[in-house]
Amino acid sequence: MQHRPAPTLAESIAAAQAWWRDAGVDFAYRDEPAAWLADAEPAEAAVPVSSAPAAPLSSMPSPQPAGGDRAGWPQDLAAFAQWWLAEPSLDAGGTHPRLAPRGEAGAALLLLVPMPEDGDRDTLLSGPHGRLLASFARAAGFAPEAVAVAAALPRHTPLPDWDGLAARGHDAVLLHLLGLAHSQRVIVFGRSILPLLGHAPAQAAHAVSELAIQGRTVPLLTTYAPETLLKSARERAGLWQRWLDWTDVDER
Repeated sequence: MQHRPAPTLAESIAAAQAWWRDAGVDFAYRDEPAAWLADAEPAEAAVPVSSAPAAPLSSMPSPQPAGGDRAGWPQDLAAFAQWWLAEPSLDAGGTHPRLAPRGEAGAALLLLVPMPEDGDRDTLLSGPHGRLLASFARAAGFAPEAVAVAAALPRHTPLPDWDGLAARGHDAVLLHLLGLAHSQRVIVFGRSILPLLGHAPAQAAHAVSELAIQGRTVPLLTTYAPETLLKSARERAGLWQRWLDWTDVDER
């Protein structure tokens, strides 16, 4: 009878694994849980948070009032034009130039727009908006020298914060400008300007017919902003009809 040599340890282990594999068992299972992952690193000591109370909002510096000290505001239109270009508190900066109002004090008609045109570089309303307003004034019977033009903002400013401007006192600066202009009539182009003139935003623009400036009342006509009028022949016709009705009432 021939005897086979005893299997080595490696052969015994391989045979056992093959037997269990053929039986469909691929893994070894234990009832006791095992810690397969290393223990987490000890957390670093937390940095203590300062217990000092935050500064109250009331202690935060408030924005500088528009125009600064009113005692230093200019008292004639020519001086105002220079101040309008130089006073830091009137302007938040931007890539467009600051432009002064144009025209003489006491003009028969003042045209007030929200801001200079995008393409203005040396003169206020030197582009299509200015040509539209000049054509209107000429059709209404005004010579160029009888018309003054002003903007509520020194430079072209996309999406201005009108409420913030009013809160900083820009409305008082604008009314001061209109007082120095001392024009006989005012046409406001754009509803956004009305809150700076003391009229609530909810008030219908067409219901605003006069403006109180430095103790006197000036006839006021309101209409759409120049860019809206350029796009709509209907709105231009509506402005002309309202102008005729407005001046007809005054002449009666």
